[in-house]
Amino acid sequence: MKRPLGVSIISYFYIFGAIVLLFTAVFYNADANSIGIAERFGMPIVSERFMRVIVAIFSMVMVYGYIRLKKWGFWLVVINSIFFGLISSSLISNQLQQPFIGNVIWSIIILAYTLYVKKAFFIVSSQQ
Repeated sequence: MKRPLGVSIISYFYIFGAIVLLFTAVFYNADANSIGIAERFGMPIVSERFMRVIVAIFSMVMVYGYIRLKKWGFWLVVINSIFFGLISSSLISNQLQQPFIGNVIWSIIILAYTLYVKKAFFIVSSQQ
């Protein structure tokens, strides 16, 4: 089965995000924002730069499986979307800035689309 267009588009967005995270891990002042990625993931004791690198590496591994239509890529995207959506929804009430509403909507869109094209991941994987 041919890879769905939406899977490619979502993968490219995640690749772009991972590159930005790696870039900002090197050239970013971690004290510029009131809440960093480490704190968003519930690990405020972890270095902000280190957390950005870990999230970027995880995203690249996840995207590799997703764009190759692997079962484990499908499940990583589903778990990531649920986890990231829950974190963002919990931060909506805790923060004055509201970029988190967009994160929740993005997570819902990714989750819904990934479940919609679920067949593409399981047909391709069973033929290999």
